[in-house]
Amino acid sequence: MLALAGAAVLALTGCGSDGDGDAAVPETATGGLEHLAAEAKCAPDMQTDADTIRQALCEKGGERYVLATFATDRGQREWINTAKDHGGYYLVGRKWVAVGHRDVVADLRGRLGGTLEQGTRHDGGGHAPGHGGHGGHGG
Repeated sequence: MLALAGAAVLALTGCGSDGDGDAAVPETATGGLEHLAAEAKCAPDMQTDADTIRQALCEKGGERYVLATFATDRGQREWINTAKDHGGYYLVGRKWVAVGHRDVVADLRGRLGGTLEQGTRHDGGGHAPGHGGHGGHGG
């Protein structure tokens, strides 16, 4: 399971815009993956459907992000802590997380609420396919 977290984050992290994403943050959404995906206006492409984690890829304006739900709070926190080593931006709710570029995650916060967290960046961090070195700005 933890290997999935690292692979998903490496595939999706990268540089984003510097939008603050703090405007009109709703109450944090709850529910299963399909419900959260509907709130985010995502047609989820299921990648993992297990007892402990359900994970799907979503797309917004050509940018991809991971939406995952967890059976337990502890499982969620362990996944996030491992994934954050790969960099990226995380929108965190109760037993769910969305991971992607900063601008995508900030936009999702306007639909799903949640708390923004940033991963640890190592040696330039990972970049999503087609998003080669953006040089200069954090991402």
